Amino acid sequence: MKKIILLMLLCLITFTSKAQNEIDALLAAGVEDAAQFANDYLMPGTDGLIHSINTNWFNTADAKPLGGFEISIIANAASPTSENKSFLMNSADYNNVQFIQGSQSQMVATVLGHNDPDVIVQVTYDDPIFGQQTEDITLPTGLASENINMIPSAFIQGAIGLGKGIELKARFIPKIDTEDVKFNAYGAGVQVEFTKWLPADKLMPIAISGLVAYTHLDATYNLTESSGIQGEDQRLENDTNTLLLQLIASTKLPVINFYGGLGYIKGESESDMLGTYIVSNGVLTADAIVDPFSVSSEVAAVRGTLGTKLKLGFFRINAEYHFSEFNTYSLGINFGFR
Repeated sequence: MKKIILLMLLCLITFTSKAQNEIDALLAAGVEDAAQFANDYLMPGTDGLIHSINTNWFNTADAKPLGGFEISIIANAASPTSENKSFLMNSADYNNVQFIQGSQSQMVATVLGHNDPDVIVQVTYDDPIFGQQTEDITLPTGLASENINMIPSAFIQGAIGLGKGIELKARFIPKIDTEDVKFNAYGAGVQVEFTKWLPADKLMPIAISGLVAYTHLDATYNLTESSGIQGEDQRLENDTNTLLLQLIASTKLPVINFYGGLGYIKGESESDMLGTYIVSNGVLTADAIVDPFSVSSEVAAVRGTLGTKLKLGFFRINAEYHFSEFNTYSLGINFGFR
């Protein structure tokens, strides 16, 4: 669990800070250009994160009876496709950025990909003394350059039955608060089993239920020491909120069960580059840019789920796979009584 959380933090920090030095250079060419690149570069990472944190909310459609409970340790991972690892960067969408090769557009790495070979662009800015100046910068590569090809998440989750087919759920990650990183994630959901309301419930071989779940994640990364430019209170803040609607069906067997369903994920992630940045616009002059930009991404996706669960007394283990824009897989270790 600890290793998965550390990997999740690594990915989150990489999403919002891997391009930091290059975005600083783009700031000299204009805040609009820096924001345009940051949005296209980061979006697949935050979209994949939204899919990852919505995994393993359930492991059966059979709601727990009154007083039944389960405690789970959950590890998830979203798998990016090749389409998520690059985007078409068109210099016509930028005010002061051109590819040095002379082409107007080119496929470049997102935060999930890797530029091999390096992609170099030329940025143009106005120097008050020497007039128009240019600088060549190397666009950032992504997680694939470090052989990371997944977007992990992990939670501790609890569920309790309220009777009448109603089950409440809650999940969280232990809060992290250090000088450089602050991280917080939690969620809550309610699952309702419709088959519990039928007279022949105990005779039916399957259970059918619905789930509504909300997840929140926020993180702050202190960049004052690592950004490489002068300034103060430099930081990147991420705020992610998601909603999951899920229809679930499962078998009702004593030891091994199978479950699946159809779900809809709705989520939004916003990343803010905040603080004061003293950006050089020439040999002798510099400008102070405050709170340069915010970028955001939204997800609205349908997904299918297949899973299995092994139950041995109070110990259970489940594994599942989700088919969507980002395919995700998950493993859960569960302890409880029904």
